[in-house]
Formats: sequence, C-alpha cells, structure tokens
Amino acid sequence: QVQLVESGGGLVQPGGSLRLSCAASGITFSLYVMAWYRQASGKQRELVATITGAGTSNYADSVKGRFTISRDNAKNTVYLEMNNLKPEDTAVYYCYARKITINYWGKGTLVTISS
Repeated sequence: QVQLVESGGGLVQPGGSLRLSCAASGITFSLYVMAWYRQASGKQRELVATITGAGTSNYADSVKGRFTISRDNAKNTVYLEMNNLKPEDTAVYYCYARKITINYWGKGTLVTISS
C-alpha cells in the first residue's frame, strides 16, 4: 500500500520559515519524481516544485529564491524548505509522486501565513 504522509505545516507570520516533510512508503522512492503542489482556498491546485531521483529541481516562478525542495532517498522523504513566507503562500500543500504514468498524492498539510 502506497502512502505519502506530509507533516510540518502550521501557522507562521509573514517573513517566517517552515519546513515540510513527506514520508513515502510502498514505492521504490528513488525511481519517482517527487513534487510539492499547493491549493489555496477557492483556487486551482498549482505546482510548487519538483525534484528528480537524481536531485534535479525546478520551481514555480512565485517561489523561486524562497523555497528549496530536497530529498533523502535513504529515508524515502522529500522536503520543502520555505523561507520569507508571504500571505499568498497560504494553502494546503500536497506531496506528489510520479513514475511515468503512475502517480500518488498525499492528503496535504495546511500552511497559514498570517500576522
């Protein structure tokens, strides 16, 4: 059974930082492209960042220079380090795993940026 379990969300003031984690089980983690998506209330889900098994990463323009995606293949875990957070970063953040046509989603973790 495949599971992607996110953690690390919470309430942070603008300018603050958070680190999200996603622990994967039931898959050969290193073979999967991992990604973080987010969905704000009333908006479509959007891609935040991706990382290949070899560690090549890409980011949405809105988070470049502020967010860093990384992975530890030995721990089957992908991370999202988020700095200089803004109110518009408020959303549910979802972990995503993809290998060719196979994909899985986590249930999400809520990140709220507010003073």
